Amino acid sequence: MDLGGGGVHLNSQAAEKEETLLRVESLKKVFRSGESDLVLFENLSFEVKRGEMLAIVGESGAGKSTLLHILSALDRASAGNVYCAELMLNSLSADDAARFRNRDAGFVWQFHYLLPEFTAAENVAMPLLQRGLRWAEVAPQAFSWLGEVGLGRRSHHRSGELSGGEQQRVALARALITGPKLLLADEPTGDLDGQTAEAVFELIARLHRQHQLTSLIATHNLSFARRCRRVLRLERGRMEEISPESLPA
Repeated sequence: MDLGGGGVHLNSQAAEKEETLLRVESLKKVFRSGESDLVLFENLSFEVKRGEMLAIVGESGAGKSTLLHILSALDRASAGNVYCAELMLNSLSADDAARFRNRDAGFVWQFHYLLPEFTAAENVAMPLLQRGLRWAEVAPQAFSWLGEVGLGRRSHHRSGELSGGEQQRVALARALITGPKLLLADEPTGDLDGQTAEAVFELIARLHRQHQLTSLIATHNLSFARRCRRVLRLERGRMEEISPESLPA
């Protein structure tokens, strides 16, 4: 299976045999707008197999970010259910949702959100430090992950001393240090120039393969989406699956 530039996909019979990691059933999200309700999306149902790399595309405001927030237990749906493995996310308490995010869901945002007063290594280790672990316990993992994203020599630099692409690489290492079941990325290359964006996407694809991740990527970059195994398009409150090959390269 090649999920990088080659765009090779498993056949349907093989996919059917894979384990479902994420299941979304009749999802709906409503926002209150003045005295009326704004339905962002409704009746969204889909499954994601373990090991898949899936792109979510759609216009700005279609609800891609909100959907990822719901899938990572950062937000709650107005109706419907989300299951990660056998865990029902919409039934979690605030504390259990925080534990799920810390252990099972790695998130990469369009903006890196690194803490400027800490080094790259300390930023990467932050999810483990939040568990109460000591720096001496987690430092080797932080340095190892920085090596994986090509920043082994930048581990002691603070975020302001790193380029935009390097900052996003640190954010990716921070998302993966916990060994999450899911990697969710919200426009992870949106703030980067074309060449840097390509390098970051290739890094995500490589880590996806090497660590057997299950990855959902919301992106406006249709060329990147085309190189994922599956593509879901969110449009006018509805979702449909489209062929990756139908997207422009």
